[in-house]
Amino acid sequence: MRAAVAAVVFALAPGLAAALFAAHAAAQDKGPANTLHDLGERLGACLHASHGRDNLANGSEVTVLFALKRDGSLLGRPRITHSNLIGDLNDQKLFVAAVISAIDGCLPLDITPGLGGAIAGRPIALRVVRGLWRVGI
Repeated sequence: MRAAVAAVVFALAPGLAAALFAAHAAAQDKGPANTLHDLGERLGACLHASHGRDNLANGSEVTVLFALKRDGSLLGRPRITHSNLIGDLNDQKLFVAAVISAIDGCLPLDITPGLGGAIAGRPIALRVVRGLWRVGI
């Protein structure tokens, strides 16, 4: 069985949960995601909500591996599979915590049953690079 791996590159500044949840609500208003492209756009829009607020851990990067259920909610716990963290220990911890918090804040995603069946349980690799502002899936 092939594992579908999607990568989203985006930048994220820690904090500002209100902006994150507002973007999540706006993305949900468009109707359920029906393709991987839609999924990437919705997740990216939500995660981008707090970018550019400060330079904390600028240049840091992590790759987070997680899976979704058929309903778009998180399956299990996200795992960090790669990290290259810049700055002092406190900045590094804040950056990693902000990434995990942002993923939790953006889920569940509103997805169609067809997309849910296609992605359920399959790994999604999310690459977060602080200082780069690109989204792709």
